[in-house]
Amino acid sequence: MIATKISSLVLLRQNGFVLLGMKKRGFGIGKWNGFGGKIEKGETMLECAKRELLEEAGVVAECLEEVGRLEFEFLEDPLIMKVHVFTSSQFHGDPRESEEMRPQWFPEAQVPLDQMWADDRLWFPLFLRGVKFKGSFKFTNLETIASYSLEEVDLL
Repeated sequence: MIATKISSLVLLRQNGFVLLGMKKRGFGIGKWNGFGGKIEKGETMLECAKRELLEEAGVVAECLEEVGRLEFEFLEDPLIMKVHVFTSSQFHGDPRESEEMRPQWFPEAQVPLDQMWADDRLWFPLFLRGVKFKGSFKFTNLETIASYSLEEVDLL
């Protein structure tokens, strides 16, 4: 049986900038990413997203909107990850470095896609356009996409 993990991912936007974090440890180390992680027992996805953003960037988000759903299958180490993508431009606090992430604002036109997960190059442009999306990605290893599907949707 393949293990399944359900996670959140939060991408804050403000005045033409996107907040990303450099992953300092664990899964995805050395890559720029949004803020998020695994859902805990008894949490809703929204609660998970808010908790992870606070833990990893010291920011309290308001009005999080779910904009995407992504599913990842890693063939080398059988694992399926289901990720709920949220965004907001309303939050309190200044992003601060945590043990796990080093936050940095990037102009939307200069998001470092070459230093992010390979799938980000495919779905991040949809996020930046402000459309909702669903995607499924199969990785042969942590860097190589074997196959994928990606679509704009009206509802998640």
